[in-house]
Amino acid sequence: MEIERVQTGVRIERRLLKVLKGLAEHLEMPLGELIEGIVLHAFEGAAPFSAATLSKIEGLRAVYDLDLRAADSHRLTEARSPKDSNHG
Repeated sequence: MEIERVQTGVRIERRLLKVLKGLAEHLEMPLGELIEGIVLHAFEGAAPFSAATLSKIEGLRAVYDLDLRAADSHRLTEARSPKDSNHG
């Protein structure tokens, strides 16, 4: 199916991005395609990953100290950077 992709500047939690990049590398696919697949599965209420892939994700979560869970998703606040505190 032919589609049009666009470049976007999405902000995402640092450790989560590392896990996603590691998973994309493991699956030998671009990060954007991995995210597309996850979202399309989520839109249909379907699980995007096999048991083997979930196991790999848990390993990557441990490597990158990603302790966030789904329940945390709407409770996250961004830490102020040192640069922000200089503007008083």
